[in-house]
Amino acid sequence: MSDPVSSIPNLGPASDAAFARAGIHTAEELRHLGADEAYRRLLLSGSSPHFIGYYAMVMGLQGRPWNDCRGDEKAALRLRFDAIKASLAGTSEKGRSDLETALSILGVVERAKARP
Repeated sequence: MSDPVSSIPNLGPASDAAFARAGIHTAEELRHLGADEAYRRLLLSGSSPHFIGYYAMVMGLQGRPWNDCRGDEKAALRLRFDAIKASLAGTSEKGRSDLETALSILGVVERAKARP
């Protein structure tokens, strides 16, 4: 049996469901795709973009704690994050706060239901 996405540091149980909606079902699939492509697919599946969730995943794929991201490395990741968002402009769902999105990606809270 393959390891779930939540076996990657910084990603919790809600990450399994969020990435499954994006067609990514295992930690191995996520590693194979790489952070940027996996996050792009996550956004295309309806998750709202949030920088903390993105860099927490990147750090986790490197086996590092989410709060290890600082300085020039964080600035470089922000550029990558912004490029991913820009490439998908107009394709993601609205209705969730940045905090809800980050907590959902980290597996702390359940994904919010779409608001009318």
